[in-house]
Amino acid sequence: MTNALSSQANPEPRRAATGGVQPILELAHLTKRFSSSLDFAERVAKRLGAKVQEYDVHAVDDVSLSIAPGEVVGLVGESGCGKTTLGRMVAGIMPPSSGQLLYKGQPMAVMSPEQARQAKLKIQMVFQDPMASLNPRMRVSEIIGEAPRVHGIVSRKEQADHVATIMEKVGLDPTYAARFPHQFSGGQRQRIGIARALAVRPDFLVCDESVAALDVSIQAQIINLFMELRRDLGLTYLFISHDLGVVEHIADRTVIMYLGRVVEIAPTPELFSQPNHPYSRALLDEAPRVDTRKRIFAPIKGEIPSPLDPPSGCAFHPRCPHALPRCTMERPQMREVAPGRFSACHLNDAR
Repeated sequence: MTNALSSQANPEPRRAATGGVQPILELAHLTKRFSSSLDFAERVAKRLGAKVQEYDVHAVDDVSLSIAPGEVVGLVGESGCGKTTLGRMVAGIMPPSSGQLLYKGQPMAVMSPEQARQAKLKIQMVFQDPMASLNPRMRVSEIIGEAPRVHGIVSRKEQADHVATIMEKVGLDPTYAARFPHQFSGGQRQRIGIARALAVRPDFLVCDESVAALDVSIQAQIINLFMELRRDLGLTYLFISHDLGVVEHIADRTVIMYLGRVVEIAPTPELFSQPNHPYSRALLDEAPRVDTRKRIFAPIKGEIPSPLDPPSGCAFHPRCPHALPRCTMERPQMREVAPGRFSACHLNDAR
């Protein structure tokens, strides 16, 4: 285990989390802050008595996680909890403020430029809105084929055949390669986004709400495609979603986030049958299910706090029905509560 993972308080134990195999990806105390400084007009307004101030938002706060090769990890939480920010850091789109990413045991921050380039190619992202993430002025052949050509994966002569192979793999007709994105349906555009990610031969995909914008029937087709690609190509997924039903179906393990912090990590069947953290229980209790048709559903009490002014101690304590005085002052550390299960809650200390 690297010093970065072992030197700070209570990271997720690597071997316990990944069944004794070397993780393909590790997040070691990953944090992302967004800071704002006052411009000239705001400084003048502040001197005149306006309530204007700088802010510092912890969008992702000290997240440690290990993902094994071939695993599907579901990432769940309310809107604004930091799921997408975490996914963008994993995909290399956004740099962390602190902490580090390790790819196959090697910190990416200390890799040579060529090693870092190769590692970043191996981690690709599939976005939520395919129409917004595809260049409307580019033909599909170029959308899919540009990156592998630029990075030397295929030559210009090989590009057309490579694009056709990838399109067939994701269920698209290669004869449509000359079309533009607007000439496809929503489900087809999402397949184009998946094909673009696969074109550089990755082994890890970050899927950010990749089925949320699709009709239910199309969602099922795309989820089945993800599973087929996992089987055929040996892919590993970080699957970000607010849909608990999708996560329950697709994920091997589930990670629950709240206000930028991970509060529970567990194998999916165990988490859905017996969640440990009060926030996890609240999420699952109010998820619509066939056997709860006669229930009156109610949202989790209160509003998610502003990340501009997060609560002290446990971030969930203002909404938690089991909050203790300790919860308002002391932040709970992630600890192993059962083999392969981790939770950050002071209630576990009494067990």
